[in-house]
Amino acid sequence: MRSIIFANYIARDTRRLGATIDVEHSHVRFLGNLVLNLWDCGGQEAFMENYFASQRENIFRNVAVLIYVFDVESRELDKDIRYYQSCLESIMEYSNDTKVFCLIHKMDLIPEDQREYIFMDRESDLKRLSQPLECVCFRTSIWDETLYKAWSNIVHSLIPNVDELEQHLNHFAEMIDADEVLLFERATFLVICYSERRQHNDIHRFEKVSNIIKQFKLSCTKLAAQFQTWRCEILDSQLLSKVLLPHIHHGDSFRLINSFSNNSLEHPKFSQTF
Repeated sequence: MRSIIFANYIARDTRRLGATIDVEHSHVRFLGNLVLNLWDCGGQEAFMENYFASQRENIFRNVAVLIYVFDVESRELDKDIRYYQSCLESIMEYSNDTKVFCLIHKMDLIPEDQREYIFMDRESDLKRLSQPLECVCFRTSIWDETLYKAWSNIVHSLIPNVDELEQHLNHFAEMIDADEVLLFERATFLVICYSERRQHNDIHRFEKVSNIIKQFKLSCTKLAAQFQTWRCEILDSQLLSKVLLPHIHHGDSFRLINSFSNNSLEHPKFSQTF
């Protein structure tokens, strides 16, 4: 999962990766001067027992976000819940204002007609067991856009001044008369925030765009090349990407080209936000 989001792996390549051993640390810089410190903790029983026995304070002190991944097909759900609650107890002891996210993972292995029921059932149980903390649950799979949706929401929750950033996006969308403006993080293509001026039916459209751009970026990497700008036309919509700001129009090409040339006018506002 971490390799797909932060190390540019594609889903099928993760099969050759080994299991996480103990705690793996990584630092991800995004949006200029923000650094995300990731502690990836292996889920094997021996490691879990060690976390609570000898590394409890070291691991759970000053945690901004706890992301707990549940295997939806696990045959040891009771044990998974016990470890999860131990994490919550440690969080409450050593950290303040920690956001808690639960990923119900490998949902692609569940028959499609059962996914909604199983997810809702797990979500209800986890919210109850997490009290007095609040948890946000996502269904995820490495094979579709759900993983991007979950991580986009997680990263969004960590960004300071995100409300101010959204105000700038709203102003930018009005200035260029766009239906939508999306702000992607450059390296991961996670959706940081967006401005919507027209209702859309596809609730997963942002994650789908993220996935498409990421796959194109990986294709360029194999050719030792990088793309600076790309543009595609989808039915009656047009989408164009410049730096981090794709924006969608339902209008004529002139307005699209004009907005493209004016992108640089708004960049200082976004940089000032951080």
